[in-house]
Amino acid sequence: MSSLDDRGGHQVSLVGTGKRYGAVRALAGVDLEVAAGKFLVLLGPSGSGKTTLVRSLAGIERLDEGEIHIGGRLVSGPGTYVPSEKRDLAMVFQDYALWPHLTAAGNVGYALRRRKLAADQARARSLEALERVGLSGLGARYPHELSGGQQQRVALARAIVAKPGLLLFDEPLSNLDTDLRERLRVEISTLTRESGATAVYITHDQAEAFALADVIGVLDQGRLVQLADPETLYLKPANPFVARFTGLSGELGGAVVGRDEAEFFVIEVGSWRVRARSAHALKAGDAVRVLIRPAATAFDESDDESSVGTVSGSVIDVAYRGRGYDHVVACGEHHLASVFSARPWARGTQAKLSLDPTGCIAFPLNDAAQISYDEEVTTVMAGPEPAATNRGVAE
Repeated sequence: MSSLDDRGGHQVSLVGTGKRYGAVRALAGVDLEVAAGKFLVLLGPSGSGKTTLVRSLAGIERLDEGEIHIGGRLVSGPGTYVPSEKRDLAMVFQDYALWPHLTAAGNVGYALRRRKLAADQARARSLEALERVGLSGLGARYPHELSGGQQQRVALARAIVAKPGLLLFDEPLSNLDTDLRERLRVEISTLTRESGATAVYITHDQAEAFALADVIGVLDQGRLVQLADPETLYLKPANPFVARFTGLSGELGGAVVGRDEAEFFVIEVGSWRVRARSAHALKAGDAVRVLIRPAATAFDESDDESSVGTVSGSVIDVAYRGRGYDHVVACGEHHLASVFSARPWARGTQAKLSLDPTGCIAFPLNDAAQISYDEEVTTVMAGPEPAATNRGVAE
């Protein structure tokens, strides 16, 4: 596959980017830097601004404020707008966006028109790109003759054939079934990294984000609320929104009792005491919410009478997950979901759960600000309209 150009990825920089649709602020002063060759996933719910951000990068949307730099060149800013076709990027859309009157090879070759290649050379490169995505021999088929997964592979081949410095992905797997999504996710990850291009990929699926990303940016209501590698994002979420959106078993409300020898906070939750981590300077008596990751929960069948780190309740639901069983356990007024066990616990069974403190994160109930665990990778802001930009660096 050496005939495809080997050009590196572009560094991408957004400075104070803002976009409004009427009264709705889709992007609210986002600052973001992505190092060349990195794979950034933007994660957030519908309406968080992730689609607007990636479409602004592509040049499909024009910003109302701020600047975008791609490969060190200003492509969007006050008095400046570089059209999409001159930004050295390619985009893979959710709905494939293939030309229905062109064959698979014709769709892929369309991306080479600006390269001014001879017809035979362009066709050879198109067929080579199709081979790379597993569609060897299907170049003469039209989009309506291909399955959804094959059409998405054509779209991926079209994106990589001209070796752009920036690849953009707009939820490309959301229309596919689970098994096919997983296979194409691996192909996207592999081909993008082989190409050396910088990638910006948007999704609302946290499992997809964690599987793909070098760095994840979490968006909420047009703001970048945290930027970090997957491990940091999971272990040290900047605020409850990030923790909830990246996967929780449940939440427990309580008050701080103190700290133990391992430097975990001890939280009194009703008649139980649990241990949790926190980036906040908590003190005895502070009201907190403890957010619990699924991996922190386990059934405890020991005879240990120690009450610290355990809660009890009744199993109210059980579901077979192939590798074992996930349970929902009612602990007083709280429910803990995704409690895993290799064997099923019958509904109505009284059970004791142990909670791993490394997967329990305490936030003060009156916390309006977001706490940075690592200022180099985490965005920090406070209030509904931050006075300063919410800057993140992906490197």
